[in-house]
Amino acid sequence: MSAEAMHRYKLVEFGRPVEAVDEPLPELSGTEVLLRISACGVCHSDLHLIDGHFDLGQGQKLDMSRAMKLPHVLGHEIVGTVLAAGPDAGAVPMGERRLIYPWIGCGQCATCQAGDEQLCLKPRALGVNVDGGFGTHVVVPHSRYLIDIEGLDETLACTYACSGLTAYGALKKIGRLGEGDKALVIGAGGVGLAAVHLASAVLGVQPYVADLDPAKREAALKGGALAAVDPADPDLRKSLLKETGGFAAVIDFVGASSTAELGVGLLRKGGHFVSVGLFGGAITLPLPTLAMRGISLTGSYVGSLQDLKELVELIRRNGTYPLPVTPRPLDDVQTSLDALRGGKVVGRIVLEPAAR
Repeated sequence: MSAEAMHRYKLVEFGRPVEAVDEPLPELSGTEVLLRISACGVCHSDLHLIDGHFDLGQGQKLDMSRAMKLPHVLGHEIVGTVLAAGPDAGAVPMGERRLIYPWIGCGQCATCQAGDEQLCLKPRALGVNVDGGFGTHVVVPHSRYLIDIEGLDETLACTYACSGLTAYGALKKIGRLGEGDKALVIGAGGVGLAAVHLASAVLGVQPYVADLDPAKREAALKGGALAAVDPADPDLRKSLLKETGGFAAVIDFVGASSTAELGVGLLRKGGHFVSVGLFGGAITLPLPTLAMRGISLTGSYVGSLQDLKELVELIRRNGTYPLPVTPRPLDDVQTSLDALRGGKVVGRIVLEPAAR
């Protein structure tokens, strides 16, 4: 590969391994900015995108083939160094490292204007709708999506763009809990472990954690969880309700039918359930119980650009969170995806193109 080319891994066909491609660097236009990637996290949602759909339960699927034009470069947790900018980019931090906010919208609609680009109906999300970070270079449409991470470890900082942001966005929807209130985090993957560490700062409590994997439960305890439990325990619901009186907040970072049913069932009256994970499935709830129990059900999808800025500042103040990170060379991208699909990853795998 020449110095004037980029090496990237593209999804060429849904359900198939990604393929290596060498291409010339792009011609930049408008406000575009080109970065050389130094770190890119591998996220579980990348697997859903490779499959081409999300499972909605009851035999229904959310087809992603229309949102993604193949061949496509996945990867949305990206840190890189600014190399070049388009003619209308203005002042950009040339030569400096930046964390990229990937959940970019059209920039024009009411949702984007309100600061919620991640919910835009015409998204331009890096690694989802446009090419992302499984490569040596990436193009960002505007420098406003670049966040200064000076002094922070880039291998960990790249995970803030999804793992950290998704956790922070979900916790922020709950806010500070009252005295004696308890919270439960379901799923101790990369996002769940981020939430374990951030919970004290955002919720004001250390959470309980539920996960099937003993290694992930151990990681959660090391990360600050108050307790870690096995959701396969047939007596779990009864014992937790007796011990806690029900949880004021449950955040489900798995998003399966079984985890949602467990979480809603463990809420106390007036409790708040936040669904985050995209594993897939559906649940059926008796509608009168929503009113009679006074519970609320909320969905949370990543977070806003402002949320990511707040998260980075929170980490600067409180110190980095202890998310286990495994660095791997860029060319290990497919084995990394396979390991993630096989449930063999604790924390996050981070691809480092410089280590090719």
